[in-house]
Amino acid sequence: MNTLVAVSIAPFGIGDELAAEVAEVVKVIRASGLPNRTTAMFTEIEGPWDEVMQVVKEATFVLAKKGIRTEVVLKADVRPGFTNMMTSKVEKINKILGGENEHPQKA
Repeated sequence: MNTLVAVSIAPFGIGDELAAEVAEVVKVIRASGLPNRTTAMFTEIEGPWDEVMQVVKEATFVLAKKGIRTEVVLKADVRPGFTNMMTSKVEKINKILGGENEHPQKA
């Protein structure tokens, strides 16, 4: 069953600079071959439920295996009969907005 998740996997209690550890997590997700997109707060992953959850597990354990306390926040959209939700949802919104700039510049 196709699933779209937004997941945040981050180390906990190791300081303020987390980019190196988050990069390790994202590397595992990208290596999965599943469609994914990383933003400042979450990484979206789309694919069959079992495959997506396996990637989330592997990405979480890349830090946990190093003895790093790891925090996971996950939101899932399981929508039977739909695929390519990661891009189609955004395209629908942009169409309604008439192509407005997604990131307008402040004056």
